[in-house]
Amino acid sequence: MPPKADINKAGWEQSEFPILCETCLGSNPFVRMSKQEYGRSCGTCARPFTVFRWNPGAGARFKTTVICQTCAKIKNVCQTCLLDLEYGLPTQVRDTALALQHEAPTSDINREYYAQNMESKLEGNKSGLDSGRASSAGKEMLKQLARSDPYYKRNRPQICSFFVKGECNRGNECPYRHERPANNELAHQNIQDRYHGQNDPVARKILTTHAENQGLKPPDDVTITSIFLSSLSPDSTDVSIRTRVLQSLPTVQPTQIKSVVHVAKSRADAELAAQAWANGLEIDGETVGIKWGRSRTGVTKPSSLPPV
Repeated sequence: MPPKADINKAGWEQSEFPILCETCLGSNPFVRMSKQEYGRSCGTCARPFTVFRWNPGAGARFKTTVICQTCAKIKNVCQTCLLDLEYGLPTQVRDTALALQHEAPTSDINREYYAQNMESKLEGNKSGLDSGRASSAGKEMLKQLARSDPYYKRNRPQICSFFVKGECNRGNECPYRHERPANNELAHQNIQDRYHGQNDPVARKILTTHAENQGLKPPDDVTITSIFLSSLSPDSTDVSIRTRVLQSLPTVQPTQIKSVVHVAKSRADAELAAQAWANGLEIDGETVGIKWGRSRTGVTKPSSLPPV
């Protein structure tokens, strides 16, 4: 029985060409791909989909698609590296800058049902991502962080596990890299965190570095959880400021905002706000400045910066 004729297989995906970024596709203009229908289950929704496999170029490893096209369209990401197709950045960086929040479930019970419903909604559309209402400061931040040229170094072969153990006897003929793996947080990545934009170590490093370059390095005093806003519009009110803060930080709950003066109750939320607002925050048509608070002991709060 054909897959589409079986009601239990109606949600399985068939496609003719993958959704890929320029880096994963490779520099070779004559790419030869292999196609296998229902070759594996999607790494996010667990539905079987059409798998593509190819070699991006000389000296590169074979690459394959790991998520289905429906999941890729929902997040506007590459089916292989799961990076944003427009900016080439992790979804956590993009969603933080544009204040986007997706309702894609992470549980096994709901994710397949959600994917089937989104497949019908996205039929004929390239992406389910709507960033038209995003702030100009967030878009400017993504333009600064975006990689302008393809990063083909990402297509290098994996590290040889036998070389790490000291047991590889292939020498220069070994198709894998003879290097020692870096033992840091970047070595602990997975598909679910990359796709849903949660606890992604690569995104955390990018956001932290950008915030520090913009003068928003977190203070050494971990008790500081205050973020001050300057150059506010005369029309700004407590309600408008609170509303805009919550809109720009979808993952922060209203109960986590201590007061208008102390933006966040926890240091983690304060650091998230500093990363998201590194290029400024638009409130009532004005781009306001962002400053970390100061320690309660020894230094008084400056009067030139009206607390928000």
